[in-house]
Amino acid sequence: MRLPKTAHTSRPWRIHEVAGDFQVEDVWALPTPGGPDDLARLVRQFAEGTGDPVPSPVARFLFAVRHGLGRLFGWDRPDGGLGTRVPTLRDRLPADLREGERGPDLRSAPFTSIFRTHDEWAAESANRTVHGVLHIGWVPDGNGGYHGQMAVLVKPNGRLGTLYMLGIKPFRYLGVYPALIRSIGREWRENTPKATP
Repeated sequence: MRLPKTAHTSRPWRIHEVAGDFQVEDVWALPTPGGPDDLARLVRQFAEGTGDPVPSPVARFLFAVRHGLGRLFGWDRPDGGLGTRVPTLRDRLPADLREGERGPDLRSAPFTSIFRTHDEWAAESANRTVHGVLHIGWVPDGNGGYHGQMAVLVKPNGRLGTLYMLGIKPFRYLGVYPALIRSIGREWRENTPKATP
């Protein structure tokens, strides 16, 4: 399910216009098969947070360790986030995106929506280590259907942020992403209307 970075960078996403100074950290295909207009449903699933945002014991443990370190070192204090340490990317939006649909904020994670279009949604979060963007695109699957594609874009905060991103990389790949993507797919299937004969 992990994709090359070009799966994100080669598409004409609007996020490129506002986050050109961010690095593409990860790109994943999401197990969310649907039709051409189903991005809105996937965005609602992310925003409403009806599933467990940390869907495995290993991931829960890793998040608990991360939150503990954040408290100890002050990484997550309000003065290190959006509007304080870094301005929101909404300040960079061109007029059509700024005046268009913003999209919902996430309930289960500290992400604030930047914009939403028919096939693209972006939300951001920041702390003392990194300014990050969660980007969800809705892409054709080559067989007449569509599915979600998730990209994580980051702008580390100096040397601390760079070391932090390197330090958490193996934990993200081993403990967080696989469980998160399985949870996204499970919730999508559970909420997909059954076809009537």
